[in-house]
Amino acid sequence: MTSEEPPHPAWMYRQSAALPYRFCGDDLEVLLVTSRKGKHWIVPKGIVEPGMAPPESAAKEAEEEAGVIGEVSSESLGSYQYHKWGGTCHVEVYPLLVRVELDEWEESATRRRHWLPLPAALLEVDDAGLRAVIACFGGAAPASEA
Repeated sequence: MTSEEPPHPAWMYRQSAALPYRFCGDDLEVLLVTSRKGKHWIVPKGIVEPGMAPPESAAKEAEEEAGVIGEVSSESLGSYQYHKWGGTCHVEVYPLLVRVELDEWEESATRRRHWLPLPAALLEVDDAGLRAVIACFGGAAPASEA
């Protein structure tokens, strides 16, 4: 192994994320969650689970980290990268139309969640790559299901 190679297997750096959303009337809202340490607002994400397609894995992360269940799109909104574990994680983001919001969920003791209109959510997200993907969603979001 050279000093250029990350210390973990390549599959650990392939991740998927969900961008949970809903409509309040005609207004689009997205759901952000806190990072594990509670310092940053992010979207639910994680390593693509073995045997799962990336959108399916993103939906699993949304349930575990944000306590929401819904319909995940098979179409990615885009991707971003961040550094972790001595390498670069590549994250594909999939929109997830929320149908159920759980009162308690697997990570409810360690994460907070917050529904925000899209412009307000963009102000809360620190990571420029993630912010750019979320910004793209404004123009790509499906019409309200009245």
